Amino acid sequence: MDFTAARKVMVDSQVRVNDVTDRALQAALLSVPRERFLPADRAFSAYAEVEPEIAAGRRLMLARDLSKLLMAVGAKPGERALSIAGPYAAATLAQMGLNVTAQESDAAVFEVTGPALADAGVAAVVEPFSAPAGEGYDVIVSEAAVPGRPEAWLQALSIGGRLAVVERTGPAGKAVLYVRGEQGVSRRELFDAAPPVLAELAPEPTFAL
Repeated sequence: MDFTAARKVMVDSQVRVNDVTDRALQAALLSVPRERFLPADRAFSAYAEVEPEIAAGRRLMLARDLSKLLMAVGAKPGERALSIAGPYAAATLAQMGLNVTAQESDAAVFEVTGPALADAGVAAVVEPFSAPAGEGYDVIVSEAAVPGRPEAWLQALSIGGRLAVVERTGPAGKAVLYVRGEQGVSRRELFDAAPPVLAELAPEPTFAL
């Protein structure tokens, strides 16, 4: 399979046509080998409009959704970024010149994606998603959805920092952009999306008697 050609088709048919106009982001998506973030037997699905599994239930986000999230944060070279449950997003931000940490709660994901992340210069950290690795980030993104406002993640932002994530409590979710300011945090809804919710952040079920 010609992955370089498939990458170009993905950017042309899933990214550019969905109003993702950031040239630096487009160039990064054309450069980063998405197929390296999947097991070899699933690499063929890297550029299709699906969410293929990496490992341990972690999936690649649709290229359309991820590119729109990344454009929303307005990433700049030299900024510090944390990519939570998003190894491909981490490599894309690194390609754009950011200093990136990728956080996973299951080391099995890094068994698949570790070599590609190392080549991209991304630091890999295994920590629970409830506790972001570090603080003072300019950008935080996730390829998975969360069940509500991620307060701990917001606290890991610097003043002026941006967090882009999908909030989902039912069949459909909403991509949102948070910006942390001196006086508090603003929230703006972006678009509809439905990636899988991070299971460990889901609230415990309650039962009525």
